[in-house]
Amino acid sequence: MTVTHEVVNQAPQLTGFSTADEPALREALHREGAGWGEREIAELGALAGSQAVQDQARWAEEQPPRLHTHDRYGHRIDEVEFHPAWHQLMTVAVEHGLHAAPWADDRPGAHLVRAAKFYVWSQAEPGHGCPVSMTYAAVPALRAAPELAAQYEPLLTARSYDFGLRAPLTKSGLIAGMSMTEKQGGSDVRTNTTRAVPAADGTYRITGHKWFTSAPMSDVFLTLAQTEEGLSCFLLPRVLPDGTRNGLRLMRLKDKLGNRSNASSEIEYDEAVAWPVGEPGRGVRTIVEMVNMTRLDCVLGSAAGMRAGLRQALHHTAHRRAFGRELDQQPLMRSVLADLAVESEAATVLGMRLAAAVDRSQAGDAGEAALRRLALAAGKYWVCKRGSTHAAEALECLGGNGYVEESGMPRLYREAPLMSIWEGSGNVAALDVLRALGREPAALDAFFAEVDAAAGADRRLDAAVAGVRSMLPAAADPERAQLMARTLAERMALVLQGSLLVRHSHPAVADAFCAARLGGEWGNAFGTLPPGADLTSILERARDEAPDADGVRETGRDAA
Repeated sequence: MTVTHEVVNQAPQLTGFSTADEPALREALHREGAGWGEREIAELGALAGSQAVQDQARWAEEQPPRLHTHDRYGHRIDEVEFHPAWHQLMTVAVEHGLHAAPWADDRPGAHLVRAAKFYVWSQAEPGHGCPVSMTYAAVPALRAAPELAAQYEPLLTARSYDFGLRAPLTKSGLIAGMSMTEKQGGSDVRTNTTRAVPAADGTYRITGHKWFTSAPMSDVFLTLAQTEEGLSCFLLPRVLPDGTRNGLRLMRLKDKLGNRSNASSEIEYDEAVAWPVGEPGRGVRTIVEMVNMTRLDCVLGSAAGMRAGLRQALHHTAHRRAFGRELDQQPLMRSVLADLAVESEAATVLGMRLAAAVDRSQAGDAGEAALRRLALAAGKYWVCKRGSTHAAEALECLGGNGYVEESGMPRLYREAPLMSIWEGSGNVAALDVLRALGREPAALDAFFAEVDAAAGADRRLDAAVAGVRSMLPAAADPERAQLMARTLAERMALVLQGSLLVRHSHPAVADAFCAARLGGEWGNAFGTLPPGADLTSILERARDEAPDADGVRETGRDAA
């Protein structure tokens, strides 16, 4: 047989790496007092970069879940069948405590360690992060019903993935979902038409249609329904205590752009049994705790996607040659890669700071709780918006090789918009910034206290912070506030990222960020950093693969 070609100038397969090998991540853990989790995070990162897990991620995506409404005999069963790879990924996530485990862990930094695990593991396969995230977020909302929390919280926090339709309290571990949106309202949940009628035994019977319920095979759901008192929150199990199926019907699975490994569905409640959570008529206030926690994971998920895309771009351009040398040695490509690295690190440091705020707020720090409230809304808006743009540019670094499914880049690209849409799209997050400013004056004080910790360190940052302050009087005007909501959310997120980078990152990263994002020395696409940016230092930091002998690589401005 004649050999027609020889494969040359192609990058080797990227495998056997660790998603935890990142200076910004390690530095955040030690800076925030969570260094005790570094070993387990490193183990999880190495697993995420293994060939076995890469194969599982591909199988879960290529063979998505299938809905079986009836069995062969015509009995209604409402079950979703997953590829075994999905269950393998879920098992690792739950056993490593990526779900609700930190709520049962009183060690300082437990939520930050969990956030770091979620970040490194999501880089392997993001779809299964949805039920993992909702289980994490369910606990603070469920605590509005202490008797229910006493029963269910130990199982939600247990490190046991016990899949299957059985009575929840008979299982070794539980997964929770959330069911709010309806076809006539979407984010406007107050227009929900699902009804809840009280029964003599203290439960309610719920009837209605839900338009988008992710992870429908979860064991329990927090859901909203109208009562005589108004919109209320309920805990609704898939299987009742006596082992019979609850009145929850799966109508169809959504055919989605991305997130294809995860089942999302339309469901109907047919007098489904549920228990009230929180004060009747205050359902939005009750479930907002769950929404806020899932927003944290949207930021972390976007940051994870950026890091995964950056890694692929760095790897490909280090091995691909054009015009006589490797792509990553050519000035224009180096500018693109460095710009992607700066964006990635800015997202990571913000995500870790928000997770640390959860830890401190749980310990009773009112200032950190206020900061989390405002910064999480602004961060969710901006970081998740940047995820899609970042994924597109990272894919383009691979050229046509990145446009084919085998590269994994299309999956990353399709996944990116979800983080911005999930649990409140861009407008919802931006409006929530205005809502926090109006309802919680302490949040603004806490925000500026955090940002001003870097005052005087960079003139461009100082000017940008002053610019945010100048916008606030106009934001108080109802006629103008909505028109400027996105601009304000963006600027607030940027100055917060800038402050964190100036204080904690490598000087080259901080300088490039402040020059480009805050100082106006930037174009409208990645790869337009100002000529004076230290590309070499930025790229060396982005390629970091191992800590120094003492376990910490002191490259941050603090160490200098």
